[in-house]
Amino acid sequence: MEVNCEGCAGCCIDWRPVSPVPLDHERRSGRLPLDDTYNLVSLTRDEIGRFVDAGHGDALTPRLWRPADGDASVTIDDRAVAAIDGRPAFVVGLRKPPKPVAPFGLDRRWLRGCVFLDPDSLQCRIHGDHLYPGECADYPGHNLALDRETECERVERVYGGERLVDGRDPPTGHLRLGPAALGTTVFAHPDPARLDGVADRLVAGTLRPADRAEFVGYAVASLPGSLTVDDDRAAAVREAVLGSSSWLSGVLDAWAARATAVGDDASNAALGIEDEAGAPATPGWDAIHPGGEG
Repeated sequence: MEVNCEGCAGCCIDWRPVSPVPLDHERRSGRLPLDDTYNLVSLTRDEIGRFVDAGHGDALTPRLWRPADGDASVTIDDRAVAAIDGRPAFVVGLRKPPKPVAPFGLDRRWLRGCVFLDPDSLQCRIHGDHLYPGECADYPGHNLALDRETECERVERVYGGERLVDGRDPPTGHLRLGPAALGTTVFAHPDPARLDGVADRLVAGTLRPADRAEFVGYAVASLPGSLTVDDDRAAAVREAVLGSSSWLSGVLDAWAARATAVGDDASNAALGIEDEAGAPATPGWDAIHPGGEG
């Protein structure tokens, strides 16, 4: 596949505030996420573990859903949550803090973007690294394979240009659906009683570090293809996540402290926060092969 990612990052940012048309494709029918994150990238159990091992456990966040018609559910904070055998179903993805970005030729704005997105170059800081998620590497292959509109096409429709240059032969190597996803990309929390207050905080966008660590722990401790979890492993991972220390640790708080309202002008925002904290450099667009994912 060939995609033109330079100056875009449509799949890495929440660009709803600067779109003249609605972009709530994740919230139109079926299971609706409790959180308001746009295009959360679902990570595999092994990928989550690699982030934790690299000291980036604080980059991770869970997603739970409201049940669709016919779904099993469990109640948390007086909210019905989609469940598997009485256990809240969830995935784990990458957080999107507010960053000063200028996609699609727009002036720089405060928009939520992936923790690993360089707000200046709009390139991924871990592209090609062992941490780079398979979902990102394959994008937009899964959408094309499932006959779903891609973010590339949405950007083309709203802002013009050619982003999806050649969508033939989309990669699907990391696509997991149905039972194959259980314990691999979709997990089930074994003890809803531990989640008091979590659903309310997820809806409000005020998750605590311990909340995120709770789900990350059980994701890594899950047995693929099963509801079985290793409680000792979950506890060890929770401790590791809460003890995470990397260039991201201060950056997440720094962006939150500097950002004004989402969508606001950010032309005067300092861009060097991540580099000063020791973030990996991006290669520049001249180094990216035209057929790369960006």
